[in-house]
Amino acid sequence: MERTWAIVERELRRFRRSPTLIFVSLIFPVVQLVVLGYAFGGVVKHLRLAVVDQDHGVPAVRIRELASAAASGARTVDVVDYTDPGRALSDLRNGRVNGVLTIPPDFSRRVLARDDPRVALIEDNTDNFVSAALAGTLTGLVGAYDAATAPPRVPQQATLDVVEVYPYVPYIQYLLPGSIVMSIFMMVMIGGGIIFIDDKARGLHEGYLVTPISKLELIAGFNISGTLKAVLSGTALMVIGSLVAGIPNPLEPLRLARLFLVVVVTAFALISMMFLMMVRVQDPLLPRAVFGVLNTLLYFPSGAVYPQQGFPGWMQALAVVDPFTYAVHAFKSLLLKDTALAAIGFDLLFLTVFSVLTMAAATRLFRRTL
Repeated sequence: MERTWAIVERELRRFRRSPTLIFVSLIFPVVQLVVLGYAFGGVVKHLRLAVVDQDHGVPAVRIRELASAAASGARTVDVVDYTDPGRALSDLRNGRVNGVLTIPPDFSRRVLARDDPRVALIEDNTDNFVSAALAGTLTGLVGAYDAATAPPRVPQQATLDVVEVYPYVPYIQYLLPGSIVMSIFMMVMIGGGIIFIDDKARGLHEGYLVTPISKLELIAGFNISGTLKAVLSGTALMVIGSLVAGIPNPLEPLRLARLFLVVVVTAFALISMMFLMMVRVQDPLLPRAVFGVLNTLLYFPSGAVYPQQGFPGWMQALAVVDPFTYAVHAFKSLLLKDTALAAIGFDLLFLTVFSVLTMAAATRLFRRTL
């Protein structure tokens, strides 16, 4: 172990002499969290809704009043009155409005006759987020209109009461677990994989090959030093990101201890995987070339930005063997639900077994030759 720790000390001393690398590895994931968290998690507002009233009856006026109330309240929509349906549809196609609410000429008559009155929403569905926001707003609007009518003495329809177990989770909090794993992965790639290959290209590893150090001690030294760097990055984002995202009780000692354990296990799993991939690589440009591909293949299938239940079958199969999947699930459980270690036992087991297997494979594949 003395020879292993000598390698660890050498790698950490060199890492300490690279303040720019330390700054980038710590700050960039925080910037990414803030930008992506608010870019994707914001509430859609000020969508331009064209209202075409072809009825002008009292029920139609009530619909228009509710639309104006939505515009002045939640400000999801900004109402624009149109008299010509053709012009409204033309402006919708040209992007001047986001949707067209059409009240047909017979709407009031159907309301009074209780003959299935309907209004139509014509929307630009090329943007799913905008169309979903419009549909949700107007569904609530029609629901409010229906609720204004006298309900029957005995309810004729079943209702659903939704009970939420946890407080509302903003998207920036939902994104935080994946951002922590990504910060660990960035340090693994930059502070571990790229430096390892650059040292080989410059001949710095030749000195190790003439010493009696074993392959296991050599790989263990690289893995431990890379893990310590990644733990530094992951812990920094875990604390800073929790404060920025508004995680309840982010500095509670027991929660921090559980989170730190997951950071360590995740860091060791990813650094072991990285060395397995890079142990036979000689070209210093290859790690830089595959960084973006690895980012895509590991980060997005993990469920960090979107639920895995929405993935196609082949992508769900990829997520099963993706170590990001289990790290993200563990961080979500601890950060968003404040669970105990029992809830993430399988995640820790998978990452530990994954680390052992990849490190053993990397040790076996390592060559004590130039």
